[in-house]
Amino acid sequence: MDNRAIGIFDSGVGGLTVLWEIMKAIPNESTIYFGDTKRFPYGPRDLDEVKKLVFKITRFLYDKDVKLIVIACNTSTAAALDDLKRQYDIPIIGVIEPGARTAVYNTRNKRVGVIATEGTVKSNAYPNEIERINPGIKTFSVPAPLLVDFVEKGILKGSGLDKVIKGYLKPLYDAGIDVLILGCTHFPLIEKRILACSGNGIKVISSAVETAKDVREILEERGLCADKGKTPERFFYETGIKSKFFEVGNMFLGEEIKEVIKIKLDI
Repeated sequence: MDNRAIGIFDSGVGGLTVLWEIMKAIPNESTIYFGDTKRFPYGPRDLDEVKKLVFKITRFLYDKDVKLIVIACNTSTAAALDDLKRQYDIPIIGVIEPGARTAVYNTRNKRVGVIATEGTVKSNAYPNEIERINPGIKTFSVPAPLLVDFVEKGILKGSGLDKVIKGYLKPLYDAGIDVLILGCTHFPLIEKRILACSGNGIKVISSAVETAKDVREILEERGLCADKGKTPERFFYETGIKSKFFEVGNMFLGEEIKEVIKIKLDI
């Protein structure tokens, strides 16, 4: 048994969707969540810059003696996952491979759509991963930066949001996709609206759900599971001063967030 915490990080509140799924899948595991809200969003940033930020955050969590780290951000996963795995001696997983793998297993017509941040789309991370798993599948990607802004502001419903969602989804539906990957961890927070706006039976894949399954499997395989009788601890850190982390986080996690610790992350 290993009662150390799992470390999870994102540029903002989006990664809380991954945390929530981990809490449901393995509720006795303690967690440390880090949101770099001062520098949000990562999507429009150069991937080299994102990589530097990710390495700094990973060191912060590693120094907290976590037993596994989840990069709960698609842009960060694309920028740094492989290099981080080579440098650290604990399991580090991202959110791209689990979502891509599930999409491959679910598509029938071999046409998969992705909505994500600009950085994730530019990286071609999803098309590359899907092609690696099954070269016969075609991937169509659309950057959806405004959806990230809606979520960070706590706007999770309304006609304005629906209009933006439909605008982003139209070219994907026109391309004939039958599976849609939510390629940003913010998007599961508005998954119900995305489903409502699709209206044509397309399978929607949440990377958050699939990543939580992978975390549970890794802990079991490596003997890193916490004691089943242990009461989990939850810690939250952020870098921003005027973010809506606490408000949006409480909207999603309820009473699980009792305090958000403000810290500086010097780059």
